[in-house]
Amino acid sequence: MSEVAITPPVQVSGRFEQYRGFQPAVPVWYISPPPLDRCIHRFYDTSPVSPSGRYVALTRLPTEERPPYEGEPAEIVVVDLLTGDWRVVASSRGWDTQLGAQAQWGRTDGELYFNDMDVEHWRPFGVRLDPLSGERTDLDGTVYMVSPDGTKLASPCLLRTGLTQAGYGVVAPHVALPLNRFADENDGLYITDTVTGECRLLVSFAEIVDELPEMRRPLEGHPGALYGFHVKWNPQGTRLMFVVRWRRADGFGRREGAFRKNHVVTMNADGSDIRLALPAGVWAKGGHHPNWCPDGEHIIQNLNLFGTGLRFASYRYDGTDLRALHADIPGGGHPTLHPDNRHVLTDAYTREYAAFGDGTTPLRWINVRSGEEMMLARMRTTPLVEGPMDCLRVDPHPAWDRSFCRIVFNTCPEGRRRVFIADLTASV
Repeated sequence: MSEVAITPPVQVSGRFEQYRGFQPAVPVWYISPPPLDRCIHRFYDTSPVSPSGRYVALTRLPTEERPPYEGEPAEIVVVDLLTGDWRVVASSRGWDTQLGAQAQWGRTDGELYFNDMDVEHWRPFGVRLDPLSGERTDLDGTVYMVSPDGTKLASPCLLRTGLTQAGYGVVAPHVALPLNRFADENDGLYITDTVTGECRLLVSFAEIVDELPEMRRPLEGHPGALYGFHVKWNPQGTRLMFVVRWRRADGFGRREGAFRKNHVVTMNADGSDIRLALPAGVWAKGGHHPNWCPDGEHIIQNLNLFGTGLRFASYRYDGTDLRALHADIPGGGHPTLHPDNRHVLTDAYTREYAAFGDGTTPLRWINVRSGEEMMLARMRTTPLVEGPMDCLRVDPHPAWDRSFCRIVFNTCPEGRRRVFIADLTASV
């Protein structure tokens, strides 16, 4: 597999206002200032910054006052960091409030991927758009994460994703949401070829539990079914991580507990060598947000390994080598291990240890070898309306650009959604 070229970041336009609240330790700019409001970037495991470092892709919600209606369009926005300009390049009906339309880049600035929806049949589908020329190609499958070489899209069934957590997947009528049976042979992890647009079921839930009897046994005899949640390529594009959730047949749950169980499953890019990286029993002790480490072999996650609260932990794709990165540093937020293998970047939920109790939260830069921690910035992340089951909450989701010099993150400094970019060149 050829490597994606890494280019240094462009100079940020002087038209963007700097954020100076709480005296940030690094330069921070608003990149979605009014009238470009209601914007979010996708997630912390993919870069919203284009391969050249010039453009940022965002989803613009139609409103922040209420959850979306079925079929209500959002906008796909591209911000030019060099000039300070921005453009609405497309609309989408295939989105939800937490990850938007999954807007992210392929190998070049001419390959922007996002989801849309056929609302006549309530069928979500992926789109490849050249935002520079306007050339658009509709694909058979959906996008959750683009492979590092840009040739494949990996995704769960986005119609079913929202059955396990509000604000994820795509918004569709309840009658259009398929329900699975136990370990369904017709649902699982899907792969779409970005050249042909063809989609196929790579691995079904039936195949997963056949390969992992230790996962099947605790679930047998209980009413419910398995559903797909996060799907992530490792940085090398050689393995996939799949967060597989057991949803009880008689309930819907946002938080851990009675309604769902979470498993981390990994496999080769071709669907072979299926492994249970983290069983639900370990996750249930306290944990959230697994993410690949730079080596493509290990996974970083917030876990309660010692019964004393969350720590930044790591484990191998096959479930071995489970350990805390530092025994005393509290975990939380959406952690990413930097390629130097020493520093963790993360944010915090307003309910977590690192939050300030006033609706503001930090961006944390942590040396997990020395135990030193720096607060890069502090900002408000409590919106004016959080919505039912917190579906309108604002998570910063700090995401690196491809040079690992800058991060993009969501905030709501006046209670309204904004997107910021911070330059960590002097810190990394």
